Amino acid sequence: MKHVRLTLAVLLAAVVLSSCNKKALDALRTENATLKQLNEDIRVELAECNASSKSLSERIAAEQKRLEELRADYRKLQGSLDQSLRQNSQGSINISKLVDEINASNRYIKQLVDAKTKSDSLNIALTNKLTRSLDRDELAEVDVKVLKGVVYISLADNMLYKSGSYEINARAGQTLSKIAKIIKDYRDYDVLVEGNTDPVPISKTNIRNNWDLSCLRASSVVQALQNDYGVDPKRLTAAGRGEYNPIATNDTELGKQRNRRTQIIITPKLDQFMDLIDEAPETSETTVE
Repeated sequence: MKHVRLTLAVLLAAVVLSSCNKKALDALRTENATLKQLNEDIRVELAECNASSKSLSERIAAEQKRLEELRADYRKLQGSLDQSLRQNSQGSINISKLVDEINASNRYIKQLVDAKTKSDSLNIALTNKLTRSLDRDELAEVDVKVLKGVVYISLADNMLYKSGSYEINARAGQTLSKIAKIIKDYRDYDVLVEGNTDPVPISKTNIRNNWDLSCLRASSVVQALQNDYGVDPKRLTAAGRGEYNPIATNDTELGKQRNRRTQIIITPKLDQFMDLIDEAPETSETTVE
């Protein structure tokens, strides 16, 4: 009986032990499977990390290359900008010079226009005074005109001289005195007295030809203006043009009569206009880049 009990106890212990071993084995198997799955998951994750790391390295390399390209482009743009700024600065300087020259030229032109306007106004006033001072008979033999800013007083030779002579007759004195008075009123004008003849040859022993006659007649008027009527001789010039400056045909007696004339030409002082010309602004070649 005692032996049976012992056997039963051993069998029971074996069963119990077998049951415990099975549970432990199952637990180990379960744990092993879990570890295998975890290992697989870790391997997969590691592979993904390796792949991601490679991709990131490639992306970093690509971005670094793009950054270098952008830097190169920036350097080019900066160089272009610097060059543009230099050119623009030079262009601004040149444009400024050009504007200054234009302004100077405009001031010079305005100065000339003002001078011409003043001259034209004075010429009109002078002409009106001359015309009003002469009587009807004098106006028939004295022609007053303004051409291109110059006053021309044309006197018929039969009013001033005897035929073939250069001596001024008494009849001309009153007319010359009126002209002289107006000449003296206009102190800023020069006076040119110009003798003209027709082509008929002169036959005087003391006069060689029409050149001599035209010059002598002009000289007679100049000396009368100076000596008899007080015109400043520094303003006077005598000139003769002979038969070579006709204003009408010499084929008719009337035409010859018109060509035999003495002109008193009143002009603004040339030195005033020469001073204006000397004051002209200098220009230089300007290139705008």
